[in-house]
Amino acid sequence: MKEIWLQFKQDYLIKYWNPIVSVTAAGLLSAYYFGVTGTYWAVTGEFTRWGGHALQALGVDVSEWSYYKIIGMQGNIFSRVDGVMILGMFAGCISAALWANNVKWRNQPHKRRIVQALIGGALAGFGARLAMGCNLASLFTGIPQFSVHAWFFTIATAIGTYAGVKVTLLPIFRVKLELKKGAAKIKETDPKQAQRRFWIGMVVFFAYLIASLYVMTQSIKLGFAMLCGLAFGLLIERAQICFTSAFRDLWVTGRAYMAKAIIFGILVGTIGVFSYIQLGVSPKIMWAGPNAIIGGLLFGFGIVLAGGCETGWMYRSMEGQVHFMWVGLGNVVGSTYLAYVWDDIAPVLALDYEKLNLLKSFGPVGGLLVNYGLLILCLIAVVWWERRFLAKAKSQITTQTGCGCN
Repeated sequence: MKEIWLQFKQDYLIKYWNPIVSVTAAGLLSAYYFGVTGTYWAVTGEFTRWGGHALQALGVDVSEWSYYKIIGMQGNIFSRVDGVMILGMFAGCISAALWANNVKWRNQPHKRRIVQALIGGALAGFGARLAMGCNLASLFTGIPQFSVHAWFFTIATAIGTYAGVKVTLLPIFRVKLELKKGAAKIKETDPKQAQRRFWIGMVVFFAYLIASLYVMTQSIKLGFAMLCGLAFGLLIERAQICFTSAFRDLWVTGRAYMAKAIIFGILVGTIGVFSYIQLGVSPKIMWAGPNAIIGGLLFGFGIVLAGGCETGWMYRSMEGQVHFMWVGLGNVVGSTYLAYVWDDIAPVLALDYEKLNLLKSFGPVGGLLVNYGLLILCLIAVVWWERRFLAKAKSQITTQTGCGCN
C-alpha cells in the first residue's frame, strides 16, 4: 500500500502534468463553472475591484465611476464569486508548489527587470480591462462565449506578443549576467524539508477544500467557485500553464505545444458553454470595438514585457518568484487606472459599438460551426508556423554545417 501511495505521489503530485491534458481539463471545468455560477473563469475584473477597494481605503470615492458600475463593486473578496475563486486559485497554486517542493524565495536582483515587471503588468492590466477581459475572459473562456470581441482580442494579442518579443530582444532589455563563485553547484534537496512542505501543502489543500464544502451548504455558487478555483490553481501550477510562454515560444523557438493545448482547451470549452447557453444560461458578450483590438495589442505586448500573463504570474508568485509579484501589482494598478479613465475613452472605443454574438448572427448551429471553424483555422495556422519555423531553422543549420561555419 505504501509503495502504491509513493508511486501515486511521485506521478501525480510531484511530477509536472501533461499540458494538453491539463489545459483540456481546464476548458471542460471552465464550461461547468459557467453553467453553475453564470459567469466565466476570469481574474482581472476582480483585480480591478481590489484596486477600487484600495482607493476607497485611501478615501477616494469610486462609487460614481462608470466602470465599477459595469463590473460591480458589491460585497468583498470573500462574498463575490470571482473573489473566492481567485483565492482558491492561489490556494491550489501554493498547494501544488509545496507538494513538489517547488517553493523558493527568488528575488529579482536587477532593477531593470522590476521596472519591466511593473510596466508590463500595468500595460497588460490596462489592456485586459479595456477589452473587458484578459487571456481568460477575452480568449480562453471568452471565445467559447461566442463573443466576437474575443476574436478581435485574440488576434490583437498574438500581434502584440510578436511585437513584444521583437522589442524585448533589443540590447536595451538585456541585463549583464554576473557569475558568482559556487553558483554552479547544485544544492541537494533536503528530504525532510521536502516532506515537511508536502504535508503543509496538504494542509492548505484540505483546509480550502473543507471550507469550500462548508460554504457550499450556505451558497452553492460561492462554494462551487471555491472548489473550481482550487482546481484551476492546481492545473495551472502543475502544468505550468502560461499564455505568455505559449505565444513567446511560438515566435522565438517555433514550439507550439502550449499553443495547441490552449486551442484544444477552447474547443472542449466551447461545446460545454454552448450546451449551457441552449439550456438558458446567458453568455457574456462584450463590445466588439477598437477597445478589444487596442486592449489586445497592449495586453500582448505587456505580458511579454512583464514575462508572464495573469495565470503565469499567479502560479509563479506562489512558487516564490518575486518578479511575478511585481507583475501582479502592475496588473492591479493598470486595471484600476483603466477604470479611472474609462468615462473619457469608452464612448469612442467601446460604447458606440455593438456587442456581437455569433449565435445570434448565424443562429445556434451556424454560430457553433463558425466558432469551431475559426478555432480549426487557428490550429492549422499554428501547425503551419511551427513546421515552417523548424524547417527554416533546420535549413540554416544544414547551410552552416555545409560551409564549415561555427
